[in-house]
Amino acid sequence: MDCTFPLCSATQRSLQPARWKNSHSVRSHHSEHSLSPDGSGHQHSCLEPLECRDLLVQNALFTGDLDMVQKYFTKGAAVDLVIETRGDVLRWTSTKRGLWSLSYEQELTTPLLITASRGHTACLRLLLLRGAAVDFAPGGRTALHAACAASSAVCARLLLRAGAHPEALSEDGHRPLHLCCKSSDSIECVRLLLQHGASVNSQTEEENDTALHVASRHGLAEHVQLLLHHGAELEVKNKEGQTPLNAACAQHHQPQDMDRYYRVCQLLVESGASINAADRDRQHPLHLACKNANAQIVELLLARGANVNVMNYGGNTALHNILQVAAYKLEHRPELVVRALLNHGAVRVWPGSLLKVLRYCHLCPRVIEALVNSYSHVRVSEDWEAAVPAEVVQKYPCFYQSLFSLGHKPRSLQHLARCCLRTLLEGRLLLVLSQLHLPSALHQFLLLGFEDVLY
Repeated sequence: MDCTFPLCSATQRSLQPARWKNSHSVRSHHSEHSLSPDGSGHQHSCLEPLECRDLLVQNALFTGDLDMVQKYFTKGAAVDLVIETRGDVLRWTSTKRGLWSLSYEQELTTPLLITASRGHTACLRLLLLRGAAVDFAPGGRTALHAACAASSAVCARLLLRAGAHPEALSEDGHRPLHLCCKSSDSIECVRLLLQHGASVNSQTEEENDTALHVASRHGLAEHVQLLLHHGAELEVKNKEGQTPLNAACAQHHQPQDMDRYYRVCQLLVESGASINAADRDRQHPLHLACKNANAQIVELLLARGANVNVMNYGGNTALHNILQVAAYKLEHRPELVVRALLNHGAVRVWPGSLLKVLRYCHLCPRVIEALVNSYSHVRVSEDWEAAVPAEVVQKYPCFYQSLFSLGHKPRSLQHLARCCLRTLLEGRLLLVLSQLHLPSALHQFLLLGFEDVLY
């Protein structure tokens, strides 16, 4: 929320309200209950909301100046004012002369919402004591929405104790619980809402997301654990047909966030989430995890029996998905995903398409290494050398020289033996190897361990 306010002709006055005309924007009216000075709820009459354009009043609210707020909001003064501020969203507006300009959308707010959104607990408490309507929402959301979005547990507690509705629906179809599942700092807000009767499985109006969808999408393991403890449903699907597990696997994340998303998926899977749940495009969690090149999640899903060769509507398997993004996910180590899929029985790329894969994935030689080592023989031609830029060959000289040399010499006997054994144990490779007491080096060799050179 921006602190820029409309100018007022008399800024030295205390409060000079004017009639508020945008009655169609009111989402909820005055609550019948507010907090009395002794902490108990009392009824008050529903007055027509008044508009405040006074800069001094607005600045006192936005800065949390308790002395000034006490001065302006004395006993008996209007508390449920409507304040117009500049929002964060740009939109095109037309002037009287027919010209269009890009300006920030104007938002309607209240003193209670301003103080709640900024964590000004002393001011918020004062406004509640002065009888502020706790669910008044001229701008489409309540003060509780604002407190939860700001991860202000103290403000949320004050509002809930004053009778704020934990299931209030904002203009864009969100409940407070949905908003406080977007930040790791809001875990206490989640606890408070659930303690005060918020429904753990309520869905947003447009996306049909539950709080578990939102927390999973943002990689918030602690939130996910708390929601599951309170009975969050695992298989609810949103508008895109995603379960919370799908949502977690689909969310793009940076390498430093891979552990967080793995922990979220681990919690969901261990709680019984379906690992083969498909969304509207028949994308399974494995497809989505491969698009994000998260090897930990891929290994988790495969270990739980995910179908490694299932296709989406586009005809792509999980292996297709990781090869398509490998060049853009180098820091995620996509080679680990490729190796995991191959070791779990993924149908290999048609040998005639390996040259195309090389053109796309030459920046990640270990992806090429894993693929080439899954075949006993690969026909390497001069086109392969032309497919790799000279600067990439200079960066990985040993690997690419060994790759190009396969065009005129056979693979080593050791490699051929590996391929023979992998073919023999196809579909049972990991199960059998786990029962054999093989030396670590041999075990890694059979599982396509990386050597950065081809023999």
